[in-house]
Amino acid sequence: MSGSLAWRVFRWTVLLLLAAYFLIPLWSMLDFSTQAPGTQPGRTLEAWRALVEDPALREAIIASLLLALFTVVLMVLLLVPTMVWVRLRVPGASRLVEFLCLLPLTIPALVIVVGIKNVMLWVTYFVGDTPLALTFAYVILVLPYSYRAIDAALSAIDVATLSEAARSLGAGWTTVMVRIVLPNIVPGVLSAAFVSVALVLGEYTFASLLHYDTLPTEIALLGKSQATVSVAASLASLILASALLLGLGLFSRERRTSEGQ
Repeated sequence: MSGSLAWRVFRWTVLLLLAAYFLIPLWSMLDFSTQAPGTQPGRTLEAWRALVEDPALREAIIASLLLALFTVVLMVLLLVPTMVWVRLRVPGASRLVEFLCLLPLTIPALVIVVGIKNVMLWVTYFVGDTPLALTFAYVILVLPYSYRAIDAALSAIDVATLSEAARSLGAGWTTVMVRIVLPNIVPGVLSAAFVSVALVLGEYTFASLLHYDTLPTEIALLGKSQATVSVAASLASLILASALLLGLGLFSRERRTSEGQ
């Protein structure tokens, strides 16, 4: 009993220390962002109101959210069919696909930006000079993490047997992908989406060097002239990313619960 009590005390102590490690900086950010300007006493919400009233910051927030959405969608459309096709048709190429997907992890972001700069000129020619053009670059950035999550989900099911059974019943490849394979790897896809959203909302190097206005670049710009607004935007972005990830996590948990019933 004493051993169990000691373990419980140790566990709660560690949890409290971790909570303090994460929450104290967030509280400091909130405290700083609500301070009155200059030497005036009291609190103000001017910095937080600027998040809504500043058109440049508002556009940057919308652009980052759309980038996160489009990156996740394009990543799923690219990776899932490719990985399933490799497993079914050319399993010998799985090592090559894994190498190509993990390659961006070993190359610094600065080098990737320099390498794809000319390609981005063609991208902007076709889709326009908009921050959403970064979607194609961000897909490359999230490939290593997304590949691992989806690969683990595919390894947990027998893709060949499921697809052959569906094909023998007259299902086309689109039906096999959408109604057979994808529902069985939803946890892996959601895990890949978690990482993709977090990376896109916090990515600065690509957007800065390619001269696009996203939330991280706008926060860095505000930090040079309006420190309180910059800190408020940083805290808001952390809260927003946490809310998105929490929502995806709750969706995944509810889905597993409904499947278990």
